[in-house]
Amino acid sequence: MNSLRLCEKLAREHSLREEEYAFLIDNRNEESARFLAREAVKVRKAVYGNKVFIRGLIEISNICRNDCLYCGIRKSNLNARRYRLTEEEILGCCKSGYELGFRTFVMQGGEDGYYTDERLSRLISKIKMLYPDCAVTLSLGERSRESYQALFDAGADRYLLRHETADKPHYENLHPAEMSFDSRMKCLRDLKEIGYQTGCGFMVGSPGQTSRHIAKDLKFIENFSPEMCGIGPFIPHRDTPFAHEKAGSAELTCFLLSVIRLIKPNILLPATTALGTVENDGREKGLLAGANVVMPNLSPVSVRKKYELYNNKICTGEESARCIKCLETRIKSTGFELSCERGDIIR
Repeated sequence: MNSLRLCEKLAREHSLREEEYAFLIDNRNEESARFLAREAVKVRKAVYGNKVFIRGLIEISNICRNDCLYCGIRKSNLNARRYRLTEEEILGCCKSGYELGFRTFVMQGGEDGYYTDERLSRLISKIKMLYPDCAVTLSLGERSRESYQALFDAGADRYLLRHETADKPHYENLHPAEMSFDSRMKCLRDLKEIGYQTGCGFMVGSPGQTSRHIAKDLKFIENFSPEMCGIGPFIPHRDTPFAHEKAGSAELTCFLLSVIRLIKPNILLPATTALGTVENDGREKGLLAGANVVMPNLSPVSVRKKYELYNNKICTGEESARCIKCLETRIKSTGFELSCERGDIIR
């Protein structure tokens, strides 16, 4: 196999065999990375022009029933300073975000049992009533199909649920025994069948990950065809079993952003906070590799540092909604423009 020829095949056919994805990763170089980034930006512009969509992130709770081995808000972390936003606080975040121009709100949190279907449905209905021109995205983990349906019926438009890895043994190495790979995959299927714009994703460089694992992720994305996909480098957290593991790289993350863009040209692809954490200009590099979404933080300043999934997460500066102009300047430096539209997927 030839690396550059595989790049050309991917750009042309939007598909490779699993072993070809693995070969492409193992044999990547500056030439193949430049080619993929150039082609990724080209197809992205063909669908979305120069727009980078902005989403207002509201981290509603860092209380979680799960004990994922990589996560700083895992239930076993007794050093985590727990919090939970009230309905009034969340609506206040939406109000300030709307005034700043945001037209998508992303409510993210741990799997916190306080947020029942009834509470969330009431909250979603209020947001949609107050801001009918806005999209509501949820990222609240695994729930029952009935729960997903109830939240969709209340007005939720999108749901983000990272699959974390498409390889079952690798999934089991990252999660406690009570969590199930099959359950995670069922949740993703349920979300798509219900009608959500559905997002999956994985960590780049998670402990034990190989190019074969990533190749499975890419083939899963190709077959599942999500509307959104969030990938970012693994970053260890000091209070987890993976505290001393090596972080994933921005270089490989950007390479994979280009690959995913070419797999699905119309996908909504964020340049993540994790990418901006491992390198100061990581998000800019992500945009230049094919990403077209950024998610600055609308959460109250008092809780931002408490939602610490990994060490040294950026939570001030341009990550703050107050510094939207700074973020806009950084995006313009890449040749793109910030868009406050809802930014739905273009079919």
